[in-house]
Amino acid sequence: MPEIDTGDGPVRVPERTEASRRNFMRKVFFASGATALVTMGSAGAWTALADDSTGTADASASPSPSAAPSGGPGGGAGGPGNQSLTEEFFGLTTDGRRIDDLFTVHSTRVDTAPVITAANAFLAGLTDTQRSATQFTVHSTEWRLWSNVDSYSRQGVSLADLSDTQKDLGTALLKSALSADGLETTEKIRRINQAAGEAIGNTKSFNEDAYYWTLMGTPSATEPWGFQFDGHHCVINYFVLGDQVVMSPCFWGSEPTSMEIDGETVTVCHEEVLASLAFVDSLSADQRAVAIVSATKTNESMKAGAFSDNAVQAYEGLRGDALTRVQRQQLLGIVEAFVDRARADAARVRMAEVRAHLDDTYVTWAGGTGADDAFYVRVHSPVVWVEVDCQAPGPLRGAYGGAEGVPTQMHVHSIIRTPNGNDYGKELLRQHYLTSPHHR
Repeated sequence: MPEIDTGDGPVRVPERTEASRRNFMRKVFFASGATALVTMGSAGAWTALADDSTGTADASASPSPSAAPSGGPGGGAGGPGNQSLTEEFFGLTTDGRRIDDLFTVHSTRVDTAPVITAANAFLAGLTDTQRSATQFTVHSTEWRLWSNVDSYSRQGVSLADLSDTQKDLGTALLKSALSADGLETTEKIRRINQAAGEAIGNTKSFNEDAYYWTLMGTPSATEPWGFQFDGHHCVINYFVLGDQVVMSPCFWGSEPTSMEIDGETVTVCHEEVLASLAFVDSLSADQRAVAIVSATKTNESMKAGAFSDNAVQAYEGLRGDALTRVQRQQLLGIVEAFVDRARADAARVRMAEVRAHLDDTYVTWAGGTGADDAFYVRVHSPVVWVEVDCQAPGPLRGAYGGAEGVPTQMHVHSIIRTPNGNDYGKELLRQHYLTSPHHR
């Protein structure tokens, strides 16, 4: 059973209905004084109640988080035994202090109409019971209750509980939000999860339908809302405010990363691996000495996986302003492997944001640099955080004969986040409530 740390020690969460689990989480949050909020002293502050049964927001004043940001380095496992959400949301920082004025409510000219239409169609296709289990308020802590672990107890409605028509409506929602590559990556992860489960004789835990939908808020052209698609090795958080989109945190991974399925070799998560190796291969000996912090690769190096929303990690490694023009493009290529999984217009806006901070972007490497070597890379700037982590074989190692304890490119975890408080669009949400006349 999963555990939740209330601050007074871990609490075992029994298996129960989704509604009961939601109520349990509310009690834990309120007992610990936690709220799903964002605070920032320079612009005032507001508190959005974590209770997903309400949509209220309280315009109180607080110059700083009620507690020091926590949930630090670690969290790659992101599942039972690694769950702590008693702290308020603060976001990834380098030193526990957020940088102000990085994100603003403004027009981006991203066409969000297709995703609004698709989300409304998906909701309309659900039964009343399914819709009730799936839809939360935009302030809900459900945003943060995701995990890449197969055994994690999720909320919402699973693909296993949907009819073929309802599944098609869900696929249409993903298609409206993602690029062709993003949709293909998501579907391949699910296919490999099913095939690997069959290979080890455990499709109860590993299959293509153990993925869950939740929607936060009501799809709207003017009000904030979003959705989450959550399952083993695949998590997509997608926030919408007008024509602004924040697609983070997003987790993509697989074990194995390549497998023959029905006579076809299915390969996934290689874009980020190849882009990372191309970048490190371009570095000079002096640059490598700065970028590579360790020549060895441990089992798990990920710093900001599930339940690590408030990780504190100082900049480390090689800085962007020390790169040549070609190397800078190759560094951007690592980020593009993730960002390009969004629709093209949203991806263009995101990459422009990343490029604006390229001089202040750091890249850190651990492990080998050969074509087949296991490695860890982190790209970190004020506005983007990317990690690619080649891990040791896990529960699906029997599907490909992985050697226990030896990191490999056949088991990859990777994540993209938005530091300084804008994961899940939290900073845009905060600004929306501060500046919109109808919320004053």
